[in-house]
Amino acid sequence: MRHTLRAGIAGAALLALLTTGCAGENSGDEVTVYSADGLKYQSGDGFYDRAFKKFEEETGIKVNYVEGGSGEVVQRLTRERNNTKADVLLTLPPFIQQAQSRGLLDAYRPAGWEKIDDSDKDADGMWTAVVKNYFCFIYNTEELDAPPETWQDLLDSSYKGRFQYSTPGVAGDGTAVVIKSMHDFGGLEPAMDYLKKLQVNNVGPSASTGALVPKVDKGELLVSNSDVQMSFANREAMPNQDIFFPAMEGKAPTTFSLPYAGGLVKGGPQQENAQKLLDYLVSPEAQKMISDAGGGFPSRTDVTPEGEYAERARKALDGVEIFTPDWQTIDKELDSYLEAWREATGS
Repeated sequence: MRHTLRAGIAGAALLALLTTGCAGENSGDEVTVYSADGLKYQSGDGFYDRAFKKFEEETGIKVNYVEGGSGEVVQRLTRERNNTKADVLLTLPPFIQQAQSRGLLDAYRPAGWEKIDDSDKDADGMWTAVVKNYFCFIYNTEELDAPPETWQDLLDSSYKGRFQYSTPGVAGDGTAVVIKSMHDFGGLEPAMDYLKKLQVNNVGPSASTGALVPKVDKGELLVSNSDVQMSFANREAMPNQDIFFPAMEGKAPTTFSLPYAGGLVKGGPQQENAQKLLDYLVSPEAQKMISDAGGGFPSRTDVTPEGEYAERARKALDGVEIFTPDWQTIDKELDSYLEAWREATGS
């Protein structure tokens, strides 16, 4: 049974490790990774599980793995900048850009960097997409015959107390709610006007998007935010949920790429090992594991995703307009966006 750590009780233990624990001594035959959650599974059969095992077998370099929310891992890296323990950072936008703007990353173009779309990497090589992914919402397929097709539908009173999205600024997918609503509604002010109305139905804050998936599957929630990778990776363990993309009335649904992006940590104790790991993660060998093991998409354009999950995900994106956020602007303005969200929702 495939089950991600994002949705498992092990997440609480990992959060404790992230906030209070130590990554351990980083010796010459090790590399330490700080990562957003979602690609390492309780079953031991996720993308990270497979890729790290193969990397260790081929190189003899042990991977020390520490995970948390997309923003949490950057916060930890920031706190440790004078005593850096991590070698590789893997997290979602806009937090990978946040790490870059804080001076936490060093430029490195992994082998095969030229096979990755310009929109999925930093032009100066500060970060590179490893696993492509897309933002979405999910709904309970047992209680709902069809998902709410529009943003307006989500305001219906039937969703009161049975709708929830993860906290912007803490969770990557929560931050994505703000980004998508700003795109769809045409700016910050109209998006905040809408989210203020939506707050009537919202259960409240959640630091973890993954914690919402089992609630939707069980019917405790009818709808929550999510992402394509997480939804499909959880499909066997949690079959009563499916994805959708809320649209504006009379317009096509929209989404955007929300990849797991990797960067070389500035001042990391094992930079050579970090480079080897980044090389491996974007190698054809590792990229071919992604769709089957992780439910996401390869970031390399010369690797075609294969398998049941890849086919389902492709079908789910049919007819969906994919836009490219201005990540540089979002990074600069993120604090003001989050303050506007807190003011609008009272959170």
